[in-house]
Amino acid sequence: MEILYITLLTFIAATIGTITGFGTSTLMIPVLVIFFPPVEAIFLVAIIHWFGNVWKVALFRKGFDFRLIALFGLIGLATSYFGAYISLGANEQILLRILGAFLAGYALFLIFLGKFSAEGGPASLGPPSGGASPSAGRAGWKVPAGNMTALSGGALSGFFAGMFGIGGAIRSMFLLAFDLPKAVYIATAGAIGLLVDSTRIIAYFTGGATLPKELWYGLLLFIPISFAGAQIAKKIVDKIPQNKFRIVVAVFLFVIGAKLVLFP
Repeated sequence: MEILYITLLTFIAATIGTITGFGTSTLMIPVLVIFFPPVEAIFLVAIIHWFGNVWKVALFRKGFDFRLIALFGLIGLATSYFGAYISLGANEQILLRILGAFLAGYALFLIFLGKFSAEGGPASLGPPSGGASPSAGRAGWKVPAGNMTALSGGALSGFFAGMFGIGGAIRSMFLLAFDLPKAVYIATAGAIGLLVDSTRIIAYFTGGATLPKELWYGLLLFIPISFAGAQIAKKIVDKIPQNKFRIVVAVFLFVIGAKLVLFP
């Protein structure tokens, strides 16, 4: 039953994560750390997330921004390894409380950002429906474009990906500054994620992280089901308003984050 529950969670996370742009980890980590040790949960999701980025690159392969891949990815390689190294030796309760505070604070930021963009409608960290660029039609705040933005986004998202297994949402926030066409946005984010995930998986594995035998076998279900979720998301990504999913995910993250802060 445990494997079936994780399979269902993987499917939901892959579908919603692809549509909203938050990524699989942002949805799976807060749930799995309730039932598994933090490093074990992060290691499992890192493997699933790696394949999720492969699906993004394959399904949205209409172009890449190689400059942003280099700026985000290269510094993200270093910071993700550093974050993973710290997480392996961290006290579990402290790690969970920090993770909870990060999730709750980030959720509040998402809700605030949506209200701040009143003139252009609620802002979304995922690419909008239709063929417009991710920032089109938004009058509210956004991160300014530039090389420093890309480097900062790569460093922060890499570190949080390595430390907590959650970096895609931060990466999305910074990538939106560059007004990429949606297919380029998703493919570029996937390519950057592949670089970061590869580094942190190596760091977890060489640092002694492993999984129970049943979870290794479970990957035979989790990986293909994540592809099924990404395929469904590709079909409906142009039909569902991003802001509604953003609010749902923000509330979800806040509740789980508050739980981890109060009861790690």
